[in-house]
Amino acid sequence: MGWLILIVLLLIVLILLLSCVKIVPQATAMVVERLGGYRATWSVGLHVKAPFIDRVAKKVILKEQVVDFAPQPVITKDNVTMRIDTVVFFQITDPKLFAYGVENPIMAIENLTATTLRNIIGDLELDQTLTSRETINTKMRASLDIATDPWGIKVNRVELKNIIPPAAIQDAMEKQMKAERERREAILRAEGEKKSTVLVAEGKKESAILDAEAEKTAAILRAEAQKEKMIREAEGQAEAILKVQKANADGLRFLKDAGADETVLALKSFEALTKVADGKATKIIIPSELQNVAGTLTALAETVKTEKKEIADPV
Repeated sequence: MGWLILIVLLLIVLILLLSCVKIVPQATAMVVERLGGYRATWSVGLHVKAPFIDRVAKKVILKEQVVDFAPQPVITKDNVTMRIDTVVFFQITDPKLFAYGVENPIMAIENLTATTLRNIIGDLELDQTLTSRETINTKMRASLDIATDPWGIKVNRVELKNIIPPAAIQDAMEKQMKAERERREAILRAEGEKKSTVLVAEGKKESAILDAEAEKTAAILRAEAQKEKMIREAEGQAEAILKVQKANADGLRFLKDAGADETVLALKSFEALTKVADGKATKIIIPSELQNVAGTLTALAETVKTEKKEIADPV
């Protein structure tokens, strides 16, 4: 019986000792009180407290925490009521101040966030509120950080999650946005038509320039072809005249070699000159010796004509 009581007592002592041993995990702190008063803050590691007189008053998480608060009604400077919900990122930096600074830290942060938000939005008009999220976030973070410092809390970031204006304001904003989109569409359409007209005009201009250049080139080529044709024709005619004169000269030389008299030679020369003129020359210079022959031939021709006339018209 005595051994049983001893074993029970040993078990009780062992359980009591084990309950006095505490292991604090990472990113956690424990606030320890002795007889109702603050004694120490345990950080990461193994700790032992005195039985019956020491107790862990609060377990504090040191990691960054996120709190999403419900939408709060606020009034802008131009008397527009809207609802805004916020998200606060905070971290506990002093477990002792957090444990003894405020009764309900989360509720205190929520109320402080609502009042700070109302103060900031009250100085802004509706359009400024909708376009100044970053400014509002910065001001709120600075104000909350200063206010929560005595509580051992550091506010790292504040974000406006949603800004919900009244239904009438939303409808007016949608109409305004629609009108703005239609205006931009009309401007873009007009700019597109303008660019299209300019491009068409430039295309016509370039086409006219190319047509003129092509016509110019064609005219130059035609003129060069005509010039080349005339040169070739002149060269051909000159070559033909030279060949004719050469042939006549060869004929005269042949007659001379054959012993023809001067009258025959003069007649042949006259025939050569007639062929040279070819009916196109207006004036032909005939050597003197050929003029005598021509005169004789003319007189002979007149005699022949007179005789023919007398025969045709007898007395």
